[in-house]
Amino acid sequence: FPATACFVQKKLGAKNAACLDVSAACAGFLFGVEIAQQFITSHTYDTVLVIGADKLTAITNWKDRNTCVLFGDGAGAAVLGHRGSAHGVISTYMGSDGDFSDILFMPGGGSKTPITAENAHLALQTIHMSGKEVYKQAVTAMLAAARKAIDDAGLCVEDIACVIPHQANLRIIEAIGERLGIPREKVFVNVDRYGNTSAAAVAIALDEANRSGRIKSGDYVLMVVFGGGLTWASTIVEW
Repeated sequence: FPATACFVQKKLGAKNAACLDVSAACAGFLFGVEIAQQFITSHTYDTVLVIGADKLTAITNWKDRNTCVLFGDGAGAAVLGHRGSAHGVISTYMGSDGDFSDILFMPGGGSKTPITAENAHLALQTIHMSGKEVYKQAVTAMLAAARKAIDDAGLCVEDIACVIPHQANLRIIEAIGERLGIPREKVFVNVDRYGNTSAAAVAIALDEANRSGRIKSGDYVLMVVFGGGLTWASTIVEW
């Protein structure tokens, strides 16, 4: 402590803003979007800044070739508020399952397992991952979340103009697109340039998709994410 959000508030000079951290691993940005959406629709706050940021290279074991080639650092942000139009967040779905917390996690470094001189060599303060199980759970959860968000929005797959999946790895991204029946040209990918930047990944990808002209006004955009916990979420936005 204090929360990272407090440092951001200070640097922005946002004296009137309440601030908090959201801990949902790679799903954090969309969890934050849903929290912001609830604040706005309940008229608790009119404008909410949501930031997805992680520095995974600080907790990467560079001797573990199964994980060290996957992750990167990044940050992305979005401002949500009342727009007075139909455009914006149409539907959101979130899910979690703590039964699989041990397939993607950092086992040490906190109050439960402090790093000591005796256990430092075990690299407990770094990412530990069971790759095959993560792939299986990620595809299953993201696929279900995507379909749920599409159904809740009253849309069909053909209505989606652009899919922005969590940039974990290309195999997961391709599996989601194929199983949803969405053409590859509708699926935005930038994992080849940045790696998996955790909570920042979809925020960065959304910005790049917009700047590159992949998203146009009135398009339905599907974002779907998955992270440790396990946590997953999906959001459909009318751009």
